[in-house]
Amino acid sequence: MKIAIPTAQGKLAMHFGHCETFTLIDVADQTITTTEEVQAPPHEPGLLPRWLGEKGVSHIIAGGMGQHAQQLFGNQNINVIVGAPAETASELVTRYLAGDLTTGINLCDH
Repeated sequence: MKIAIPTAQGKLAMHFGHCETFTLIDVADQTITTTEEVQAPPHEPGLLPRWLGEKGVSHIIAGGMGQHAQQLFGNQNINVIVGAPAETASELVTRYLAGDLTTGINLCDH
């Protein structure tokens, strides 16, 4: 499993499509094995699903994401979790793996 989290200044970026970086976290046997921070590509509609799919991402944890973007990720077989709080990527993944990630409203309505 590879989880992507849009980040800015070390924490979840609340606007998915305009984040500074993505933190990519590999998970094996319910344990974080590697963490990598990669520069986000320039914002371009429809680019991120393909780009993250090519990086082997299977899950995204986000604060908010529009319905169309969620559909595009679904087309890449990437599961999307929205409504996550602004915490560090490792905290979010640890809580997700433990079944303890509390999500709220999708902070993006477009």
